[in-house]
Amino acid sequence: MRHFIETIGRAVLGEKRGRALGRWIEHQDWRYRESMRRLSRYRDVHRGQRCFIVGNGPSLKRTDLSLIAGEKSFGTNRIYLAFDELVFRPSYYVCSNELVVEQCAADIAKLSMPKFIGWHNRELLEFTDDLTFLWTRCGLRSWFFTDLTEGCWEGSTVTMVCIQLAYYMGFSEVVLVGVDHSYEYQGRPHEAVVSQGDDPNHFNTNYFGKGFRWHLPDLAGSELSYRVAKHMFEQDGRRIVDATIGGKLEVFEKVDYYGLFGDERMGRTISFPNSAAA
Repeated sequence: MRHFIETIGRAVLGEKRGRALGRWIEHQDWRYRESMRRLSRYRDVHRGQRCFIVGNGPSLKRTDLSLIAGEKSFGTNRIYLAFDELVFRPSYYVCSNELVVEQCAADIAKLSMPKFIGWHNRELLEFTDDLTFLWTRCGLRSWFFTDLTEGCWEGSTVTMVCIQLAYYMGFSEVVLVGVDHSYEYQGRPHEAVVSQGDDPNHFNTNYFGKGFRWHLPDLAGSELSYRVAKHMFEQDGRRIVDATIGGKLEVFEKVDYYGLFGDERMGRTISFPNSAAA
């Protein structure tokens, strides 16, 4: 019903007022009101700082994440599968996909860092003090929310949610790591499928392993949102760079991961359970 009312409201009142009507409807839920209060405390809390957004691609097996253990960072989805092998822990955890939350709720609940979860998953997780719900928006509409109390564009990838969080928190430089932007799959973008075997698309073969339900990627949709993000950062005097080792994404300026730390050595190979060294 809320989506129907909001759609009518956007058609009659315009985009911004229609979204405001949708937020007013959700505002009747105390979890939404509290999430917006919590979210407001993060505005510009890291102004002028650098952060890392850590994807979950196979390139993580060639990326020494211990180098960013003291940096601000975002981790997503099933990044915690690497925790037994790494010193690294993300500063913030982000997940918006309902299939991931539904199947991994118990694991997500155990994470100790602040968590940002899509509002549509509110019935799947207990609303604890370390959790903030985001009013995430789907689809290929090209908008970038600078005020996350008004919404957050999913942009076909959880990385886009992280980028908007980084903007909202005031980071001046965002470094992408492990965002390989390369998948092996058959089917239509966004189609929900059940994995039939080992996962070749992430750092751990059990990431979306046999029996796991997941949505097929939309690389074109992701690129669209990344280009919007690049524009928004640059017009505000900020930047996003891509330090993914061997990544296929061509939207952002490429930088050498190890060069970011004044370290010219080749990175050591990381060995994760159930994954062959890259």
